Amino acid sequence: MHAIDIIRKKRDGAELTTEEIHFLAKGAAEQSIPPEQLAAWLMAAFLRGLTTAEVNALTTAMRYSGEVFDHKGLGRSTVDKHSTGGVGDSTSFLVAPIAAAAGLAVPMISGRALGHTGGTLDKLESIPGYRTQLSLREARRVLDACGVTMIGQTSDLVPADRVLYDLRDRTGTVENPWLICASIMSKKLAEGLNGLVLDVKTGSGAFLIDPVTSHFLAALMVETGERSGTRTAAVLTSMDQPLGRFAGNWVEIWEAVDLLRNQRSPITEDLRELSLILAGWMIYLGGKAASAEQGSAIAEARLVDGSAFEVFTRMVEAQGGDTRTFADPGRFHTPKFRRQFCASQSGYLTHMDCGKIGWAVQRLGAGRERAGQAVAAHAGLEMLTKLGSQVEIGQPLCNLFADDEASVAEPERLLTEAIEIRPEPAPVPELIGEIITTENKNRFLEPPPRT
Repeated sequence: MHAIDIIRKKRDGAELTTEEIHFLAKGAAEQSIPPEQLAAWLMAAFLRGLTTAEVNALTTAMRYSGEVFDHKGLGRSTVDKHSTGGVGDSTSFLVAPIAAAAGLAVPMISGRALGHTGGTLDKLESIPGYRTQLSLREARRVLDACGVTMIGQTSDLVPADRVLYDLRDRTGTVENPWLICASIMSKKLAEGLNGLVLDVKTGSGAFLIDPVTSHFLAALMVETGERSGTRTAAVLTSMDQPLGRFAGNWVEIWEAVDLLRNQRSPITEDLRELSLILAGWMIYLGGKAASAEQGSAIAEARLVDGSAFEVFTRMVEAQGGDTRTFADPGRFHTPKFRRQFCASQSGYLTHMDCGKIGWAVQRLGAGRERAGQAVAAHAGLEMLTKLGSQVEIGQPLCNLFADDEASVAEPERLLTEAIEIRPEPAPVPELIGEIITTENKNRFLEPPPRT
């Protein structure tokens, strides 16, 4: 086979065979196909779309392009959660230890900042000493000891996706349901899961803003997971404003630690609510509850009694992190520059372009523009109010954190464009939308129209 022939075939809208897709995935994993050819194929797939058969073939090829988790002798059902990417989305740091405290194993493989959304690994690495790059043997030891491990892809774990993931971020081919599905599901299925919960974002801060496309992606991932023998459910959630109080790296760890310690705030109630719903589904799919609702009740009990925080602390220590920073996470927050962003008029906070807010956080230094670029641990944003709130002219709406003053001008411009204040209030989008399972997924599996 020749990569150029496969590129032309997909460019012209034809369906690739399983063998051709496996050839591409192997070439990506072994780096035997040049990146410019892989990038050309990604753009062809982005523009032409993929069939369900192609998505399944790509997911399977990437899943087995390297090592996979072996859970023999673990003695627990394995579950995980994955988000399609949001702003201020720190649910992983809550749901993973909650599920582990409920008696499940959570081998969570996460990624770095992509586009305008934050990266779980970047956030974890803001904890001094925390190691995200463990071998599978090391990760298994942490899983045995703590019930949860949160790591990144190794060179041997789903290497084909690691290569294609980096290329997508650099070639404008991120916002595509077929490629997103294959990328997410290859990593998650390589974990050998019994159950998987997907948090599929919708709204202005999501990768896929169109609700029809978001529903299609959710159903496609449920179909892919169930076809592979993993019980899978997808929760559609609003990304029309940052989730919780903070968006950034260390600040999101700070927020999660506060919630794990039952330190609640009106600004963080949406984050807490969503985390309990997602954890409830994990507990249900993992066989520890008779329903998702019962799972949420168990999740809240494990949060309130402190056992989830104990699990999170043990995991961080097992992966080299310095948990002394948890004693006073606000004091450990040491950005070199701070500035307030204030309301330009009085009225009601009626709309946020959450995508622009995400780019503001990225420009502050919390994200990256190219693969391998360093991120600032203490850069980010603190939201001081939520949609629907009444505000006065000059009232602080958020705090900006950066390592230098020059990084603030563009974020301020983006926030000015993103935040709307009007004389009359407007409806606030619901946090939780459709929940897609194997029972109703076929209603949403019609691909969105191509433009």
